[in-house]
Amino acid sequence: MYFKRFLPVFLSVLFLAVSVVYVSDKPVPLAVSKKATADSPTVRHRDMRGVWVTYMTLDVEDEADKETAFKARVDDIIGYMSDNSLNTMIVQVRPFCDAIYPSKHFPWSHILTGTQGEDPGYDPLQYIIDRSHESDISVHAWINPYRIATAQTPSELCENNPYIREPDIGVQVNDGLYLDPASEKARELIVKGVCELAQRYDIDGIQFDDYFYPPDCGDFDKEAYEAYKQNADSPLSLEDYRKDNVSRLIKAVYEAAHKAKPDISFGVSPQGNLKNNDGIYADVAKWCTESGYIDYICPQLYYSLDNPALRFEQALREWQALDMADGISLYIGLPVYKAGTDADGGTWLDNDDILLTEVKICEESGADGFMLYSYDSLFNEESSDEVKNVMNYLTGSPVQ
Repeated sequence: MYFKRFLPVFLSVLFLAVSVVYVSDKPVPLAVSKKATADSPTVRHRDMRGVWVTYMTLDVEDEADKETAFKARVDDIIGYMSDNSLNTMIVQVRPFCDAIYPSKHFPWSHILTGTQGEDPGYDPLQYIIDRSHESDISVHAWINPYRIATAQTPSELCENNPYIREPDIGVQVNDGLYLDPASEKARELIVKGVCELAQRYDIDGIQFDDYFYPPDCGDFDKEAYEAYKQNADSPLSLEDYRKDNVSRLIKAVYEAAHKAKPDISFGVSPQGNLKNNDGIYADVAKWCTESGYIDYICPQLYYSLDNPALRFEQALREWQALDMADGISLYIGLPVYKAGTDADGGTWLDNDDILLTEVKICEESGADGFMLYSYDSLFNEESSDEVKNVMNYLTGSPVQ
């Protein structure tokens, strides 16, 4: 009689306990944004398992049937990603102040036809997005914001290249051409290009890489800086002036991108050594700790576990020590291209599970996911054992 009286209570408690255990055993997505509030209902994507696809991977200028070759290459990439539980393609859509899509502001990229400015006759980016989304793969449009040309690439700029139209927006530093970070017109051009992408395409994110001020840029901006000092009440130092120029661009891009597409994710992939970003005048600590600059940061932690110069876990701790503003996700860039090589003092030769260990460290440390550099490196002979271990882990297959 006593047992029957309390049986319903007992069953309720038992059900609750089982439910808690069941729920706690479920994998929890890593990248849920702290921005999911009443004031800002943006929600980040699921845990990041990304792959960078460079313009070199997409380069079909030497192919006979260029459109067929491009689409086949994209299909292969998506097939590999789907088979291996990789969920985000970070694809280089503007490598040289040009575009792999029809743009009002930038000419067609030479990688599509062999000639900058030549229309390939189809929309490569739309094809990437359509095929990726069919396979439940997100697309982040990867932009090199300032670079116009290196010493070799492109071999010739077309007549409607922004720099050819308005040379005053660019500067030559060493062997390269760059949009001038201090130029208001250059900044407006970059922002317009981002808005065009966000408005026209159903992309999930936009990413800037680690090319800001050129390394060892000297005093190319001496005149601009002197003019700035004459008109400023409390002029910044040259270093802070350059950082401010870049930060103004980052903030303008963030605001414009979210105005054009509220749920878009804007991020930057800076150098992995936090201090090294000072050399390219990228104030990444500011972008991470203050709201209104980025949605995510993906430092390139291209270090082995025992790199004598900077160990992977040491670099990761430095990034995690930043007091991240609400809503900013931390993804980790991992170097497939180093796996199995003698890089980092030969420490990548110590084991064949270094990349896998780094993936697990990212998960255990609370990072919001990772991005692999790069797609082509996944097929290097040197990295084959490392890659196999990572992909087996991601797909739930036995790891060797």
